[in-house]
Amino acid sequence: MPGAEAFSSPGRPKGGGVGVLVSHGFTGSPQSLRPWAQHLADQGYAVRLPRLPGHGTTWQSLNRTQWQDWIAVLERELLRLLDECDTVFVAGLSLGGALVTRLAEEHGPSIAGLMLVNPAYRSDDPRMRALPVLRRLAPSIAGIASDIRLAGVTELAYDRTPLHALSSMLQLWALTVRDLPEITQPVLLMQSDEDHVVPASSSELLLSRISSADVTHVRLADSYHVATLDHDAHVIHDRSVEFVERVRRG
Repeated sequence: MPGAEAFSSPGRPKGGGVGVLVSHGFTGSPQSLRPWAQHLADQGYAVRLPRLPGHGTTWQSLNRTQWQDWIAVLERELLRLLDECDTVFVAGLSLGGALVTRLAEEHGPSIAGLMLVNPAYRSDDPRMRALPVLRRLAPSIAGIASDIRLAGVTELAYDRTPLHALSSMLQLWALTVRDLPEITQPVLLMQSDEDHVVPASSSELLLSRISSADVTHVRLADSYHVATLDHDAHVIHDRSVEFVERVRRG
């Protein structure tokens, strides 16, 4: 899909050897995070924003992938950043937040901190309980894209939610939630007051289970789920840079 391409920036000396791995969400594409990634790159940080397998093409293609495929791409980019940079952070929106949280659980202190926007670890949708049966009856359901308050802005994402891939995402959630106490790194959580995709209980779950002593919780009062393309995008940009600079300087 035009506009769904991956983004990367090698970083510049003023970036202080900082790298940031950024992950988009389920059925979305790098387009939803491109302004955030570009802002981080403008600080001189090395930035990697890959396109997850099955995304940015067709929902049918996504239905032939699973969470292990998505995280494998992120881990490959993470290892490159760890090899190239002195300090590496991870960042993500929605499912991307869960994926980078899983990486932080697995890589521990190699990751300096997490920056999360409306991260998804659970759902209140009653259809999730019926998913094992539902995915055998239909390949997809209506999509969840473009939950954005700002008029005239559209997220480049699928208009259908593929159910086999959705089932795999729930498997990722279970593992990630189980291991949330392994998170000890500093965390910047940026959460929209009104989100029509991910329930507030998802962020509450994160905050209740992680072991991090350094947690910053920023409320986004004027944005919906895809806050990175919404009114509060500037808040995300500014608070992220503040967080990175504070953590890397100790």
